Amino acid sequence: MKNKYLNYINGKWVKARSGKTLDSINPANHDEIIGSVPSSSEEDVDDAARAANEAFKSWRLVPPPRRGEILFRAAELLKKHKESLGEIVCREMGKVLPEALGDVQEAIDMAYYMAGEGRRLSGETVPSELPDKDAKSVRVPVGVFGLITPWNFPIAIPSWKIFPALIAGNTVVFKPSSDTPVCATKFVEVLIEAGIPKGVLNLVHGEGSRVGSAIVKHPDIQAISFTGSSATGIQLETVCGSLHKPISSETGGKNPIIVMEDADLNLAVEGAVWGGFGTTGQRCTAASRVIVHQAVHDRFVKQFKEEASRLRIGDGLKKTTQVGPVINRSQYEKILAYIDIGKKEGAELILGGKPYRKGECARGSFIEPTIFIKVKPEMRIAREEIFGPVVSVLKVKNLEEAIQAANQVDYGLSSAIYTRNVNDSAIAERDLDTGIVYINASTIGAEIQLPFGGTKKTGFGPREAGGRGGALDNYTKWKVIYRDFSGKLQKAQIDKE
Repeated sequence: MKNKYLNYINGKWVKARSGKTLDSINPANHDEIIGSVPSSSEEDVDDAARAANEAFKSWRLVPPPRRGEILFRAAELLKKHKESLGEIVCREMGKVLPEALGDVQEAIDMAYYMAGEGRRLSGETVPSELPDKDAKSVRVPVGVFGLITPWNFPIAIPSWKIFPALIAGNTVVFKPSSDTPVCATKFVEVLIEAGIPKGVLNLVHGEGSRVGSAIVKHPDIQAISFTGSSATGIQLETVCGSLHKPISSETGGKNPIIVMEDADLNLAVEGAVWGGFGTTGQRCTAASRVIVHQAVHDRFVKQFKEEASRLRIGDGLKKTTQVGPVINRSQYEKILAYIDIGKKEGAELILGGKPYRKGECARGSFIEPTIFIKVKPEMRIAREEIFGPVVSVLKVKNLEEAIQAANQVDYGLSSAIYTRNVNDSAIAERDLDTGIVYINASTIGAEIQLPFGGTKKTGFGPREAGGRGGALDNYTKWKVIYRDFSGKLQKAQIDKE
């Protein structure tokens, strides 16, 4: 008997109006249905948007420190339920259990951080050019936010969006990925237990082409935050532009690790293995390119191949597993197609490149960790986001050529350089055209107290996480207030006679 889950609209768990459902499948075992959820339509989105719009009238007036108390309780409850939530992430998304628990920990961190922002939400007080007049700016909520999240971080990324939206006084219509709807439901259950009032947070399950599109176009939803593919992001940005509706989108990466001739090779290899094959390469920050100085190229490749070949593939719930499945059949076929493209382009395949079907893995969507060498910057496998366990190694002559190769893609999310030369690291952090730069660390590991996002086709609009320059700039709008207590009309910028 499969578990059945519902939408959450206006404080009640409800079926889709159509009565139709979707099944969530374990990517490590396609015979296991994690649960069924509503296959919603435009009517369900309309119900959620109207509920959120009505709830906004009172939620925006709740003092931010009181909103923060609810988020603090949510953090405590997430800690309490961390093990069970991590197990659901592992079963539904496929990432190995330590990473799944890290997914939940990130939500815990974000809850605490944004709870604290309830006592800040700072603006500015500045002097006026006129006597007996003061001037200030304050943050105010935007209204109803439509939040559309992906499958690869099914607890963390919703927390990046929901917690800052709520602390700022917005209400929410939340549409999670149809690949990880049970994780989203469990997350919302925690927030309900923490005391979120009815209508403030609404959950609508369903396919992106229908539910996501309806959320973006709905007149009662004032702004959008989206994380997902670049193609979908550009499409949504176009729609929002035509509607004059703000959107923040984080949409992908083709992230490089540069390994210089003076690098600690053991450390660099460890970073490349983690960056390339952690989460089975299914991170927007995954290190899908390693750009290696020719002086250490052969040594690096030998060691990189040896370490990657030792990775243990399997169900993420098993303690010995280091690489789990890819999320679904469509992604599985896309990754294998890119591996075939790499071969045809003339890159040399030195590891993996095939489905992994040994033992119990035959029931899931597993692909071997894959490494290509002799990759040229113009090859598709070096330019396009694959979102799987595939790493391209490029050889370069010097730092200038390395940075040029790193920047020669449409994305600019994360980058890294391994070097002991302080001058080279300074040049790299200045010239790498990415939103995040790591020195002697992999491309993975962003912390929630700083903004997260990138350049070029990686994203659009304000960034995720962080305070100023990040999430709070996304989920608030500025209001400037002038108060004149002179008792007479004063004309700014008008010369006195």
